[in-house]
Amino acid sequence: MARVSVSYDSHIAHVTLTRSDKMNAVDDDMIHAIIAAGQEIAASDARAVVLSGEGKGFCAGLDVMSFGAMAGADPQELIMPRSHGDTNRWQEVALVWRRVPVPVIAALHGVCYGAGFQLALGADIRIATPDTKLSVMEMKWGLIPDMGGMVLLPQLARSDVIRQLTYTALPISADQARDWGLVTSLADDAHAAALELATEIAGKSPSAIRAAKRLIALAESGASREDVLLAESREQAALVGKADQMEIIAASMQKRAPVFK
Repeated sequence: MARVSVSYDSHIAHVTLTRSDKMNAVDDDMIHAIIAAGQEIAASDARAVVLSGEGKGFCAGLDVMSFGAMAGADPQELIMPRSHGDTNRWQEVALVWRRVPVPVIAALHGVCYGAGFQLALGADIRIATPDTKLSVMEMKWGLIPDMGGMVLLPQLARSDVIRQLTYTALPISADQARDWGLVTSLADDAHAAALELATEIAGKSPSAIRAAKRLIALAESGASREDVLLAESREQAALVGKADQMEIIAASMQKRAPVFK
């Protein structure tokens, strides 16, 4: 059975975890499917992505039973090889969405635990229903978050918040997650809200949106002030007077929606 579905509508890519009978728990097949979905979308002309999960929850975390088969393997051989640039395949589950050149909006509901939480952190924006529960779950199993969480969490939350979540593995409410910067906003229908936002983004200049995501990523990477300022100028110079910007201006003057080629 397919673990992930990908569809496109009005320049929006819809990525859905489809293992609802297991609360979308992540097994090896889902790891491959999530990465493949991200790679497919990165090569497409999509302008925004909505990432969601079928059934009662977004994702309950790793499928512990399915990974039990790895118990006899050498952890060094499993975990240490870099299979996707600077990541292993577990880390790429979250970080592939940062490599996707357009905004990714995660719609969260039910539970968002462990691997699911780190997957959500890979999105640009997270919208959750008020009853969503979130947890850095790994310490429950005597492990640490190792799917990109320690790259992504410090971009969003204070050190003491990260430490409490990591040390305890205790679930927090969506309201608390929003207060701590881990969730962008709450909505009774998170998927509908994510789609509305994706539609808004998809109506903007595609080249400017991609440039903005590149620039934000550089600014968050710890690049020098000089490098960020040069990147601002470089990205802007590549946009001014080009087709997408001229269409924005023409559409504004003609009081119509822009149509990008």
